[in-house]
Amino acid sequence: MPATDYTYPSVYFAYLFFTLSFLLAIYFFVRSRKDGYWGEQGEDAKFQVFQDDDKIRRTP
Repeated sequence: MPATDYTYPSVYFAYLFFTLSFLLAIYFFVRSRKDGYWGEQGEDAKFQVFQDDDKIRRTP
């Protein structure tokens, strides 16, 4: 292959992009698990928002 082949930079960029994407996914997974989003009370924030909406709608 000639030295001016543009395949190598695009392949390296693709591997770099996939690696960064994978590492960010792992990071956010670990962080969300640490913050308690995967526990038994993980859905409590959603229900809290829905309860707040009901209070606003009931007031005239």
